[in-house]
Amino acid sequence: MTERNSELRRVVVIGGGHGQSTICRGIKKIPDLDISAIVTVADDGGSTGRLRRQFHIPAMGDIRNVMISLAESETLLGTLMDYRFEDPRGEEKDIAGHNLGNLILTALTQQCGSFFEAVQTAGKILNVKGKIIPATTQVITLFARMEDDVIVKGEANIPDRSNHIREVFYDVPVHATPEAVEAIKAADLIIYGIGSVYTSILPNVIIPEIRNALRETEARKVYFCNAMTQPGETDRYSLEDHVKALTDHGAPVDAVVFANDKIPENILKRYYAEGSTPVTIRQKEHDYRIIETGLLDFHKQLIRHNATKISQTVSELLKQV
Repeated sequence: MTERNSELRRVVVIGGGHGQSTICRGIKKIPDLDISAIVTVADDGGSTGRLRRQFHIPAMGDIRNVMISLAESETLLGTLMDYRFEDPRGEEKDIAGHNLGNLILTALTQQCGSFFEAVQTAGKILNVKGKIIPATTQVITLFARMEDDVIVKGEANIPDRSNHIREVFYDVPVHATPEAVEAIKAADLIIYGIGSVYTSILPNVIIPEIRNALRETEARKVYFCNAMTQPGETDRYSLEDHVKALTDHGAPVDAVVFANDKIPENILKRYYAEGSTPVTIRQKEHDYRIIETGLLDFHKQLIRHNATKISQTVSELLKQV
């Protein structure tokens, strides 16, 4: 049985990508909070994919993003971690196309002899508030089975198919880091999201030890739903469709936080042109609670969740657990 410190509330954020980073950036300001970010390592595109193939190490791009967002102070070093080397000819050779943070994590992995230790060491350098936990330390490849039974290999390729996803899975046994399982068991609140359901959140959930821990924990499990659908991944999905994708893969959901902001029409037109539409609520009755609140901002004509508003919402959720 995991011991609890009554003075601290334990929050686990499960996901990957910029959405998880936004949540972490917001909640790190909440006092007396013990944060654990469980991050997918299934990404195989871009700089992350190149380093993964060359050095046979887990994907670190999402971990880098979360690390920067949880840094006590997002200083010059944090900014440099996100710096991407560019080749004026547009070629991705040598270090061109790589993020400095990815290269640092690769170097630390070789020096420490362990990807997990490399992540912890980098976290200390950045004075990270909380724990950043890779979902697994294995080098893994995500697969998706589409509605027409076509199987797509690789996280980066999944949204490229013009088809609905039936399920995501791994083709080899994948084991969770013990630290991820312990964090879930000790949590008071578990947050899924924000971000790609099939390629950011579910790559964590479908690891058997994590899925079992989610079923066994007494923590309240809350999903921060996307505001817009993702072309190639959640086309025409409602809030209910997003939740069904989670629960079908073994992620229990007690409540859903839904952004009810009015989106300016001129911004919507831009998203419509890219095949993205607002997520809506289709049903009146649900087996889970729906919490509607303002969460968005529209800086630079983009629809983004606001870290401060997320912080306020999570603070309210913590009063109920």
